[in-house]
Amino acid sequence: MPEPTKKDETETQSAPPPPEQKTPQDGGTGKDKDEDDTSVSTPPADGMSKPAERKDSVWSIGEGAPEESEKRDDSQMSTLFIEKPQSGSVSVGGNITFIAKVEAKDLLRKPNVKWFKGKWMDLASKAGKHLQLKESFERHTKIHTFEMHIIKAKENFAGNYRCEVSYKDKFDSCSFDLEVTESSQAAQSIDIRSAFKRSGEGQEDAGELDFSGLLKRREIKQQEEEPEVDVWELLKNANPSEYEKIAFQYGITDLRGMLKRLKRMRREVKKSAAFAKGLDPAYQVDKGGKVRFMVELADPTVELKWYKNGQEIRPSAKYIFEHKGNQRILFINNCTMADDARYYVTAGDEKCSTELFVRDPPILVTKSLEDTSTYVGERVELSCEVSEENANVKWFRNGVELSDDPHSRYRIKVEGKKHTLIIEEAAKNDNATYSVMTTGGQSEAKLSVDLRPLKISLALEDQTVRLGQEIHLKCEISENVEGKWYKNGQLVEASDRVKLYHKGRIHRFVIASSAVDDEGEYMFVPDAYNINIPCKVHVVDPPKLHLDGLGENNTVTVVAGSKLRLEIPITGEPTPKVVWSRGDKGITDSGRIRAETYPDSSCLVIDAAEREDSGPFRITLKNEAGEDTALINIKVVDVPDPPQAPNVTEVGEDWCVMTWEPPANDGGSPILGYFIERKKKQSSRWMRLNFELIKETTFEPKKMIEGVAYEVRVFAVNAIGISKPSMPSKSFVPLAVTSPPTLLAVDGVTDTSVTMKWRPPDHIGAAGLDGYVVEYCFEGTDEWIVANPELTDKTKFTINGLPTGSKILVRVKAVNAAGESEPRYHPQPILVKEVIEPPKIRLPRHLKQTYTRRVGETVNLVIPFQGRPRAKVSWEKNGSPIDKNHINIRNTENDTIIFIRKAERCHSGEYDMKVEVENLVDKATIDIQIVDRPGPPEIVIIDDVWGENVNLSWKPPKDDGNAAITGYTIQKADKKSMEWFTVMEHYHRTSATINELIIGNEYYFRVFAENMCGLSEDATMTKESALIAKDGKVYKYPVYNDFDFTERPMFTQPLVNTFAVAGYNATLNCSVRGNPKPKITWLKNKVIIMNDPRYRMFSNQGVCTLEIRKPSPYDGGTYTCRAVNTLGEAEVECKLEVKVIYQGVINPGEPFFLAGNNQVYNKHTPLVTQ
Repeated sequence: MPEPTKKDETETQSAPPPPEQKTPQDGGTGKDKDEDDTSVSTPPADGMSKPAERKDSVWSIGEGAPEESEKRDDSQMSTLFIEKPQSGSVSVGGNITFIAKVEAKDLLRKPNVKWFKGKWMDLASKAGKHLQLKESFERHTKIHTFEMHIIKAKENFAGNYRCEVSYKDKFDSCSFDLEVTESSQAAQSIDIRSAFKRSGEGQEDAGELDFSGLLKRREIKQQEEEPEVDVWELLKNANPSEYEKIAFQYGITDLRGMLKRLKRMRREVKKSAAFAKGLDPAYQVDKGGKVRFMVELADPTVELKWYKNGQEIRPSAKYIFEHKGNQRILFINNCTMADDARYYVTAGDEKCSTELFVRDPPILVTKSLEDTSTYVGERVELSCEVSEENANVKWFRNGVELSDDPHSRYRIKVEGKKHTLIIEEAAKNDNATYSVMTTGGQSEAKLSVDLRPLKISLALEDQTVRLGQEIHLKCEISENVEGKWYKNGQLVEASDRVKLYHKGRIHRFVIASSAVDDEGEYMFVPDAYNINIPCKVHVVDPPKLHLDGLGENNTVTVVAGSKLRLEIPITGEPTPKVVWSRGDKGITDSGRIRAETYPDSSCLVIDAAEREDSGPFRITLKNEAGEDTALINIKVVDVPDPPQAPNVTEVGEDWCVMTWEPPANDGGSPILGYFIERKKKQSSRWMRLNFELIKETTFEPKKMIEGVAYEVRVFAVNAIGISKPSMPSKSFVPLAVTSPPTLLAVDGVTDTSVTMKWRPPDHIGAAGLDGYVVEYCFEGTDEWIVANPELTDKTKFTINGLPTGSKILVRVKAVNAAGESEPRYHPQPILVKEVIEPPKIRLPRHLKQTYTRRVGETVNLVIPFQGRPRAKVSWEKNGSPIDKNHINIRNTENDTIIFIRKAERCHSGEYDMKVEVENLVDKATIDIQIVDRPGPPEIVIIDDVWGENVNLSWKPPKDDGNAAITGYTIQKADKKSMEWFTVMEHYHRTSATINELIIGNEYYFRVFAENMCGLSEDATMTKESALIAKDGKVYKYPVYNDFDFTERPMFTQPLVNTFAVAGYNATLNCSVRGNPKPKITWLKNKVIIMNDPRYRMFSNQGVCTLEIRKPSPYDGGTYTCRAVNTLGEAEVECKLEVKVIYQGVINPGEPFFLAGNNQVYNKHTPLVTQ
């Protein structure tokens, strides 16, 4: 049992809070080697073996709230004990037992008993070598007996203890004291070598070094100076397991070599005739000291030689020889580690050997360890310094040496003279005295690790598991501490069947296959905390499905259209409830797919299986004991899905290469092969290309017409039949390259460029012409250079960047979708050198006469010219230089441009153009006229009024807009409304007579002038009005409204449901009326039919017809005719079913009939299925 931590008397004792718990994850149940006290093994009957005692282990630490039991209401207290434990006394190392008895006469089950030390420490978690808890029940007397055994008591076991018993709402408690007296057999002195003793044989900690006796009284008495120790004699007499510790204590560095020499010396025991007295088996000397070897000869005349590791030793300042009678002496001065070796001396044919061991000086601890306090989970570093760098230092925990194993939780770091012990995550069991020991000193310090308040993050949950299934209990607590699992109050140990895991803050209890005995109450108790996490496990026997008669993976195969009746035997008591489901949808006992249940079996029935019925069906059995479930795969075989649209990867003059992917669904039966069809894009007639199945997914159609667009499609075939056709491929056209270009000639040459021109090829072909590639090479070379990286669609191209004076060869190729044509070569090399060309203005025909534009319009004139090299262009207007602020001039090598953004009337005039090449000149003149709309006439006069007529006259406008007046527009207006109406347009004279005026009305008149730009902006109006006098009564004609013939669409004859035979045209007819004439739209399955060559639509005199050309089962469905006009819309619909007769592939020559899209009928099915 761990010892309680000593606290100052002035410190207030506070109980720790209720501990929280962790669930093991991956750690198993292995204990740390220092956790001997947590074992629950029973000691031998003849006595207790004494374990390595740990002086500073603790029971609990931390702060907490007052115990709940002390807060109980006194009304709930009742007497349950019939015998209470009594206080007692025991000497150190002795055993004592405390007994409590509870009568079970009025109790239905065993009461709950807990043992505590102090207020809070629950001793159930401290059971081990020093503490054992037992319980028994006497059936005759009905008395529960509870015992607490304290084994090999220690001084710090003394204190107040408490026993609590509870049953439902009853509770009783009893306190008692334990006094531990000191034993009279206390050690009076400490031998340093006794520190290297090992624990007693036969115990769990056997073989571990116990330094507790050395460390306990380090500060009590000063270390006495020890007598000189012969390490050689120690090793010869020591147990082999103590060699390493003796070597470390006495500074032996080469222990392995020393042991080899020890083994060798043990064999050399024969008596020598030459030596009266030989060398000792071994000698020991400190580093830097002096050693003396001496032998005594039987015959002093014999020649004697000394050797070191086989090499003869010669006299020197280091090695000194002496002779004294029959004695021969060798002195070795200033010994170093190199002198640590085997020495022997020869006398004649005999020799005598010994071993010399050189010991390093002791290493001292210059800076001691310091006491440290920390919390669980924190990083801890204990550091000290020694007198030499990289010295051999050993660390101990409660007297047990710590190893620097990579898998150990202790890590030792050495930095020169500084040595550090590191604990990455401190645990509660790290409370101990840690010490460091060198060959010449030691230091110790206490490490105190306190617990944080424990919280339950995830409690255990009650479980009901089926027989043979896994029991998995999991809990999570706030701290990373170990713990113990209990079943019905008994400790559970890890085994091959029971797995205990601990990872971080999570603890798990796993039984892979549950048994009936595994039922009970389970509890997890964290170490060092007074808390437990309970749960209940209930093991039941579940129902079972018997699927031995099914195929692999529980697969059942059925042909589409046939009936499936699948019977599954079931067992279970009571009779389980059977539930069939598919996905998230349950299956009822009625319908095409239904379930039938009997006492010992359940049936799944599918009438007329369809491909959509394929998939997993789940059957689930449930009763009070549990449930069983299984997935049964129903496989309905049918014709395969159509393949994806094929891809045309390569095209030739009359052939192509096509590939495709197999269908995504083979219908449940392997694909046997494929049929290929092709058609012209504008045609609806498909032609079969193969009459034997193709196994591969590639094919090469041939004998096609160049330039004609084609489409191809694929059918997949399996043992059930032929699939629907795939979607047609993208249209493609067999193509060939063009013939070479014609009439390749030189169009122009400069000092750095050559311009070529040519004519298109004589034969272009169906692929058309994409452009041309121009290539050249220098004379004398074969390297052709592409002049245009991108195709040019023009028949003229300039090759730039050529060196002056060089000669080049030129060729041109035509390019289309089929590739490049044969090249056309220029027959002669071309010299790159510019030729003087006299200037020549090529005035466009429309500029040879007056060029007219309206005010505000843009003037953009391009005048090409010839002239090389470097023609100079100049402009003048009316004999004066052009103002470039108003008129823009841009010149190039081949043309000149005159640009006026917004023309004004001031831009009118004669423009003179002059082109100069050296002394040669060419001129041209352009007449530009800018016109605008004219002004209004000067004055309008009413000359005469008679009857219904008025005679007007006017004068032409002063401003004609820089263009001739082409006519006048005359308007009249009634004086009452003053609304103007045009009477005459494009009238050329300056006087006119207005007729058919209304008698009794009074009129005003106005006149617009007109030229080529249009009417004048303003008009001139008569100052006086003209009154048309009344001569009699005027007859008023009646007004009649037009009859409204408009009507919304209405079908007078609806569509009727129709049956069609595949391969024969089918028509759907209806009639409709409406005004305006309605627009007719046909739909299939609510999708508009557009641009499909398989359908033809007619509408004549209100009769609407839809013709379906050679329908297939795919064309079956619901067809709708929709009529729409501005007043509304109307619809009628019908259903079309297509019967297909296939020449089957299972037995050639026998017909197979399909009704609808998914039904396949075998040879025994009647011909008429509807």
